[in-house]
Amino acid sequence: MNAPSVAAQAPERAAPTVETRQPPRTLDERLTAVSDLMTERLKEAAAAVDVNTAFRVPDVEPVDLADVVRVPAAVQPYRPPVDLYPTPVAAVLQRARARLERDGWCQGATVDEDGARCLYGALRAEAASTAELHDALAVLLETIRRHFPGEDTVPSFNDSHGPRVVFRVLDQAADLAHARNL
Repeated sequence: MNAPSVAAQAPERAAPTVETRQPPRTLDERLTAVSDLMTERLKEAAAAVDVNTAFRVPDVEPVDLADVVRVPAAVQPYRPPVDLYPTPVAAVLQRARARLERDGWCQGATVDEDGARCLYGALRAEAASTAELHDALAVLLETIRRHFPGEDTVPSFNDSHGPRVVFRVLDQAADLAHARNL
């Protein structure tokens, strides 16, 4: 069997064409040719960018943010809490908790630059007298030591625990002061 000729197998490769050399063109002709070539390349690049960045927006209705976001209609003015405890020391402890909720709670300072207070700072601000402050601190420290025997002072307890624990212990101290009629 005779093998087919190379020209029959790949006609496109059968015979290389010889290009004839053209005479050099002028500078303006060359610049125009390069400009046309660059314009074509830029059009291709722009089409590629359009294709690569295109996305289909789904057919959905726009969401009304008023249906999703809920904010208070107006900021309510501060109203002091109703004293649930008629006893003075329990009331001081309760008002100190309300102050911490309103102004903020902090660690490492009696009052920080934002006005937040520690346990001692809130009690000192709410107590009407030094005797009332000392009684409130004594009940609070007793409550702290019931749950955390290693704590020595109210400030050390405040600085070593988080706000949830601090508020819970403050509530328990108010309950204890009320039970003792203080």
